[in-house]
Amino acid sequence: MKKKKNLIIIAAVVVVGLLALIIAKRGSRSATFEQDFHVEDIASVSKVFIADKQNNQVLLERVIDSTGDTTWLVDGLHPASQPMIDLLLETLHDMRIRQQVNKNAIPQAVKQLSARAVKVEVYQHRWFINWFGGKLRLFPHERLAVTYFVGHETQDMMACYMFRKGDKAPYIIHIPGFRGYLTPRFVSDPMSWRSHEIVHWDIRHLQSVELDIPASPQESFVVRREGDDFVMELTQGHRMVDGFDTARVAQMLSSFANLNFDEFASRVPNSYIDTSFNSAPRTILRITNTDGETREVKTYLKYVNPEDSLAMPDTSMYEMFDVNRLYAIIDNKDSVLIQYFVFDNILQPASFFINKDMRKSEIGAVAARP
Repeated sequence: MKKKKNLIIIAAVVVVGLLALIIAKRGSRSATFEQDFHVEDIASVSKVFIADKQNNQVLLERVIDSTGDTTWLVDGLHPASQPMIDLLLETLHDMRIRQQVNKNAIPQAVKQLSARAVKVEVYQHRWFINWFGGKLRLFPHERLAVTYFVGHETQDMMACYMFRKGDKAPYIIHIPGFRGYLTPRFVSDPMSWRSHEIVHWDIRHLQSVELDIPASPQESFVVRREGDDFVMELTQGHRMVDGFDTARVAQMLSSFANLNFDEFASRVPNSYIDTSFNSAPRTILRITNTDGETREVKTYLKYVNPEDSLAMPDTSMYEMFDVNRLYAIIDNKDSVLIQYFVFDNILQPASFFINKDMRKSEIGAVAARP
């Protein structure tokens, strides 16, 4: 009995020793570590934390959404820009050591990195046991895989200085074949990482599109789904439109398959925004999908020079307004800039979608109502 007990103890010690050896091996750096500066397995990257010396910071986190698809969030709240996430992961995977920093230049490089570097922490999903080429994986966990300090560009603008925590000295890092340096890809501003997507709904998932035009209520309308078809109704008087241009309406509805804004207005002076937002919205757009989710976009004219609105009260002056972009507020939260070019098929009055021979009678009948 005692012998059996001792065997069990020995077996347990061996198992623990093997586990410790595996963990230590995975946590140690090999002799070729300098050639493994990059992150090889980007599919396992679970989150990236970026912070700079000005107290700006952002957490980019991979999550599984309700449909089971993988998505990324900014600070746990906002959808991330997938192209930017892809570029970041690609950079982590492709970057390589171009050369070591000259021994005499190391003190100056370290000094500049200490003053200006952006800290980048890369976390990965890992398993304490990962045997047989990944066929046996046990005890999953998340760990901090590597910490980089990304510095300024080299003199030729083709690489940047970078220090990896645990190394003895910084390196000059580049992506072979890429002309440029990598520092701008590690942005610590959360707004820069947020998605510019408003909706991504194709026609099959659209329930209704409503456009209010406060200055011309007779031109306001709603297009909504009835079975497999869509009908159009003028908002004022709730008058159904019997004849509308199906091609133009279809083109408008297809615009919601990939509708994006241009940029956040966070860097626009408040005086500029206030001048525009103090007036009534130019249009109010509401898009609803078949799941009942609604997005609202209020648009406002953008002045070329806000002071013109005070000096020239005649707002019909064409030169006063930006002919390329509008301000918009999305869901009463985010102030953004949108392009006329992108929204041209959407922010049209009802008469634009009504067949030519029907326009006068349809719009005229509504306008004539008391």
